[in-house]
Amino acid sequence: MDDLTEAQVERIRADIGRSRTAGAYAPGRWSVAPGNRDTAVTGVLPERVRLRDTSIRAIESMPGVVATREAKTAFLRLLARSGVPEIVTSGPGRDPDALRADLAVIKQEQPDCTVACPFVSTMDGVDLARDIGFDAVQVSVPGFGPASGIYDPPVPASREEVVGRAIAVVEHARAQRLRVTAAFTMVSYLTDEMLAETVAAMAGAGAGEIALFDGPGAVGPEAFGRLVHATRSAAPDLEVGVHPHNTFGLGVACAVAAARAGAAVVESSVNGYCGGPGNADLAATAAAFEALYGVRTGIRLNALTELARAGAELTGHMPALNQPITGRDAFCWGGGDWVTVEYEVDPLLHNCVEPALVGNERRVPLTPQSGPRTTAATLHGLGIDADPALVPAIVERCRAELDALGRLLTDEEIRAIARSVLAN
Repeated sequence: MDDLTEAQVERIRADIGRSRTAGAYAPGRWSVAPGNRDTAVTGVLPERVRLRDTSIRAIESMPGVVATREAKTAFLRLLARSGVPEIVTSGPGRDPDALRADLAVIKQEQPDCTVACPFVSTMDGVDLARDIGFDAVQVSVPGFGPASGIYDPPVPASREEVVGRAIAVVEHARAQRLRVTAAFTMVSYLTDEMLAETVAAMAGAGAGEIALFDGPGAVGPEAFGRLVHATRSAAPDLEVGVHPHNTFGLGVACAVAAARAGAAVVESSVNGYCGGPGNADLAATAAAFEALYGVRTGIRLNALTELARAGAELTGHMPALNQPITGRDAFCWGGGDWVTVEYEVDPLLHNCVEPALVGNERRVPLTPQSGPRTTAATLHGLGIDADPALVPAIVERCRAELDALGRLLTDEEIRAIARSVLAN
């Protein structure tokens, strides 16, 4: 920092430090607003929340995604290595031998991971899940009466018939010593009375968890909190899980609101993959819980970026460059000299999360806004030792080339410009 004395830098850092508090500030990890750790602001959040990943189930239902068995296996290994404690794989209708192979991959990488079979609606489905080796089943409980026939034919005569079917499947699954989640789908259509009655019925049948699935993404954070509270009130001894969708970009916010209301489990997926607007993104959800609120997830945060990019390669569905946490430019604020100065003073000033914590990296590209400081840092990164007196000339040449090409320069083009200026 050629234009700042060491004493000035220390005064600047001390000034920044006065606004930070332990927990909200973890050196080398994150620096978030102290209010995120103040229960008077956020309400009481749990010490820990379990993330249940649904990427495999979601990816196989995404339009236009066709992947080889080998590619899926490689992705599944990375997913299991991330430490996610529960994984939902494909469900009924998939080749049983392929499902057994998926389970073997997961258990090889993470023996304690709970693997769940989704949307089981018959006793035969339970038996198949047991025989394949699943640890848990999600028993489908649609949120309607006769309209439930859309998802689980034949068309039932009443809501009571829907609940009765689910009770029988839950009881059978418990008899097979499987962990049972009663998956309440289309929860935005459940009245308060229907919710309370169905929760009580599933608790009586032996379900260990009620999971609230918001397929349309029609439940906002506040409403999700209310649903969780109502579910816990109806069955205090059961765990509550949530499956938010991202229709309004509120998937992570719904997850946090649900956890604040007492949800123990949040379902998410890599890059938010699912049909329609997608789910809560695994990386953003895990990082928000850990960094913003201090809620442990058990996820290996440094695995998140590699996992997200493996998911993009598998599906061909590329996230935005500024995808939260894992995007290529998630930690890129352009190439202005202020960016470089800020990083030299305190890397967590503008990037509230250290990129390496989540397996990502900070980018400061050479742009038309770049001055001598960013240019000198770029040259240093390229292994070029330039006389400071010549850097302004390199800046001028780089800007001219940027204007002429209408794009960022490659490393080789920057090297060529620097060599030309230094040679003259």
